[in-house]
Amino acid sequence: MIETIDLTKAYRKVRAVDGLSFTARPERVTGFLGLNGSGKTTTLRMLLGLTRPTSGTALINGTPFAELANPLRAVGAVLDQGISHPGQSGRAHLIGQAMLAGASRARVDLLLEAVGLADAARQRTGDYSLGMRQRLAVATALLGEPQVLVLDEPANGLDPEGIAWLRGLLRAHAAAGGTVLISSHLLAELAQLVDDVVIIANGRLRCAMPLAELTGAEGLRLRVRGRDPVRLWRAFEEAGAVVTAEEQTLEVAGLSPEDAGEIAFAAGIPLYELSSDAPSLEQIFLELAAAR
Repeated sequence: MIETIDLTKAYRKVRAVDGLSFTARPERVTGFLGLNGSGKTTTLRMLLGLTRPTSGTALINGTPFAELANPLRAVGAVLDQGISHPGQSGRAHLIGQAMLAGASRARVDLLLEAVGLADAARQRTGDYSLGMRQRLAVATALLGEPQVLVLDEPANGLDPEGIAWLRGLLRAHAAAGGTVLISSHLLAELAQLVDDVVIIANGRLRCAMPLAELTGAEGLRLRVRGRDPVRLWRAFEEAGAVVTAEEQTLEVAGLSPEDAGEIAFAAGIPLYELSSDAPSLEQIFLELAAAR
């Protein structure tokens, strides 16, 4: 599990992170979102012991990173793609990292195959594309078979096939009991991956909840057309909905599609259209992240 408690990082003129508290739980993928300059990278660096907090605590499985007995076995991280010497082959890089993590060479070969770099294993990493460097970074993070993964923009440079591969890998890691915290600007892709969402702005928490709850019934709007719009309007309002109209189409907030269908049926009004329009993760993110 990942946990931050009143985490703060203050510089001379600004608080990059300001009293941030959230949790990323096992068996779930948590999306960590914020605009550029919101404090995301600073938070991840404090979590991984690369930046000292001004106050507060960042914990991995209940322990600060610096106090983990074997950190490479506890947490795997991807913070950038420039982690290997450009003159080394991908395999040589992983072998060197495996020695630090206490992993075997067999693990190296297994991961090269798993991340799709088996054919490029002996190629210099300086000749790798950005997407190949991302795959190598993910392989490096997985060397110690950690339970916790912390990933900052891991899909950067990946093609659609690579993004689908990464999604499957992270979902499988969570399904096996792991904890995944991922930061990304690819919100449409992230919406297909994450279970929970943490949104920050100006170093402060704006939202932390399950994605299904964030984009669920509270923000759901229905489009309804029926034989008698006036009677439908009255019926929906009597049920507590907020109703507006655009010509013969009603826009209804506060009801599920099932509720709207049952109300129309009880009123004896045939429906010609009943569709739902839930807000996207991108819409909600932009609204919350821009809040002051």
